[in-house]
Amino acid sequence: MKLKDIYDFFIKEGIEADPRGLDIIKLDLLKRKEEYDALSDRKKESYDIESLTNPYYDSRILYGDKDMEVKTIMVGIDIESQEILLAKQLIDLGNKIDVIIAHHPEGYAYSTFYNIIGMQIDILNKQGVSVNVAEKIVSNRIKEVQRDLLPQNNERIYDTARLLNMPVMTAHSVADNHVTSFLQKEIEALKPVYLKEIIELLNKYPEYQHASKIGHAPFILNGSDYSRCGKVFVDMTGGTEGPIESFEKLETAGIGTIVSMHLSSKGAKEAEKHHINVILAGHISSDNLGMNLLFDKLENKTLTKFKFIECSGFRRFRR
Repeated sequence: MKLKDIYDFFIKEGIEADPRGLDIIKLDLLKRKEEYDALSDRKKESYDIESLTNPYYDSRILYGDKDMEVKTIMVGIDIESQEILLAKQLIDLGNKIDVIIAHHPEGYAYSTFYNIIGMQIDILNKQGVSVNVAEKIVSNRIKEVQRDLLPQNNERIYDTARLLNMPVMTAHSVADNHVTSFLQKEIEALKPVYLKEIIELLNKYPEYQHASKIGHAPFILNGSDYSRCGKVFVDMTGGTEGPIESFEKLETAGIGTIVSMHLSSKGAKEAEKHHINVILAGHISSDNLGMNLLFDKLENKTLTKFKFIECSGFRRFRR
């Protein structure tokens, strides 16, 4: 399978699993097309054309021949220069590696990923938060993250890949969408009464079982085993942790429990202030689940069993 086919498949499946729904994504892409058409020819030259069909700035091919055939994939949750050097050393030792796929964005996918946070507007709206309120609180978060990204040296990973001629791709929101949709459906089917039932559900999956063995088991951050769940919101996509102002609005919307990858101390206190239970499923384990669901789809679609080289916290569990 060619690298561009894997990339196209990931984007397609990311859209299918997007918790916002297809209509919202179509509207977003149409808005980008209108903005592009209104630009002068000079400004069009520097426009990110790929964003007209790929709604996820954080999921991109950073470097490599898109027509190359891929059979062996090195996968890591975080890929930096040291992992690319490791790949090159493994190749020198006789191992075959066609491409490196990172979960967390790097390079261009990292410098522009603040655009992804806008997803949270429609995600919050689907949970009952007024769209105009969601726009206001999320827009402040977007500006905050954008400012934090400005001083970063985001070309390091690209330069390492280029100099070593090592193809690198990122798959962030496309995977996060999968873990979000998957767990939301599983929890809704379970109809849990108590928080401990959600913990028991998570611990059935190999990604969370593995995390438990290395000291990162899912746990209840706010609440207790027998705290009642109420309405459960799985919040694991949208680029980064949402604005803390959202907890007050989610309480008003009737959310009783949030299941998340991670949450800052400030966010945890704000959730507690608004009587919202919080379960932390785990960051790297949840990232693994999203990536594995995506790879399962890829292998089932292509009827190909790719060879995976696990690194940087990734573990391949097939279903």
